Amino acid sequence: MASFTFATRKSPLALAQSRAFVRAIAALDASFEPVELQVVTTGDRIQDRPLYEVGGKGLFVKEIEEALLDGRADFAVHSLKDLPAALPPGLILACFPLREAPTDALVSKKYASLESLRRGASLGTSSLRRAHQVLGIRPDLRIEPLRGNVDTRLRRVDDGHLDAIILAEAGLRRLGLGHRVSERLDPRRFVPAIGQGALAIETREGSPIAALLGRLDDTCTRRAVLCERAVQAAFGGDCRTPLGAHSCRERRADGDRLTLLGWAAEEDGSRPRRAEVDSHWPRSDDEADSLGRELAHSLMRP
Repeated sequence: MASFTFATRKSPLALAQSRAFVRAIAALDASFEPVELQVVTTGDRIQDRPLYEVGGKGLFVKEIEEALLDGRADFAVHSLKDLPAALPPGLILACFPLREAPTDALVSKKYASLESLRRGASLGTSSLRRAHQVLGIRPDLRIEPLRGNVDTRLRRVDDGHLDAIILAEAGLRRLGLGHRVSERLDPRRFVPAIGQGALAIETREGSPIAALLGRLDDTCTRRAVLCERAVQAAFGGDCRTPLGAHSCRERRADGDRLTLLGWAAEEDGSRPRRAEVDSHWPRSDDEADSLGRELAHSLMRP
């Protein structure tokens, strides 16, 4: 097999998860020869403002997708939650590997839980979804902006500048930092980001590597995240729209069930609302899409 170039961001987390996926591909085909292309995205360059002020999560993928389209890269490994609902023409998602933990995690040196934080404590996040859900539980807390890679964010807690921060549990685990989790936030109470904990492997339509990438596709992960991404697509959510969705699978003797949870609010945190869809586990990608759109319509009702 000829060598194939994979594109990735330069952050330690992006490199860790990209290289882990590439090792899994190599284990399937010994002739696979990977070449790494590190890409600095607009989202990586802008660190002094929240993403929703400068264009949204798509800023982490634009330059990577350009590398795919112009042939400099054959495939890319993304954190799915960074991907907008719509892909550029000519690109496809060939694979959703087995998902890591989708939950948000509280990290603190002094406090074991969100409830135990002192009154007026400082909590770091630049996510509107996280900030408004936190304030819905603890309106007395002080939300502070937080950007940078995982190590930079953890340092803000370790040096005492912040009492706590909220990060994706999956990122901490992929970096071998699962021990830093003070509290795993229950997704039924604190709804995660759409696609959180999942990777998405993007390539060109008709790419010769698509079939090999597809061998690492996890059907359960695919159906779960397609439900969630359908919420994003139907709702029209962007980085200025606090929005979360979480697919939960329950195995039963009479057939697996899906509980799809959703949370949304206005940009300023007003009108927070929740919705839930209970169904049999989706039997197809189209059915997953339909269930996600059903949830989105519930969230959009006055």
